[in-house]
Amino acid sequence: MARIIIQDADQDILDIICIALELEGFTLLTVLGFDTDFISLIERFKPHVVMLDYGLAEEECVKICRSIKTSFPNLPVIVLSCNSQIAEIYQKVGFDDYITKPFDLKQLFYTLRKHIPKYSPQLIA
Repeated sequence: MARIIIQDADQDILDIICIALELEGFTLLTVLGFDTDFISLIERFKPHVVMLDYGLAEEECVKICRSIKTSFPNLPVIVLSCNSQIAEIYQKVGFDDYITKPFDLKQLFYTLRKHIPKYSPQLIA
């Protein structure tokens, strides 16, 4: 079963994403805000994908993405954003893909499934 860490600054968005993804069979670990040790979470939960909220804390989001990529270069990190320029920004700052807010559920599922086969959580020791 695919495991996903989802971070967002908005509890309502986390709730909506969780309901949708759990109905599709994903196992989730949610994080509200940015005050979390993502590296430790990844080591314990062994996700197939990490989703981060670009939102109001863009610099913090990029910093977390780079930290994850330094420790786990093959782990897909997907950014959630309502920024109209995210399509031009996401690769430049290190994300593997993006999902725009408000999100379309078909696009959400497609984007996640596109990245899940690329990563085997057993690679994390």
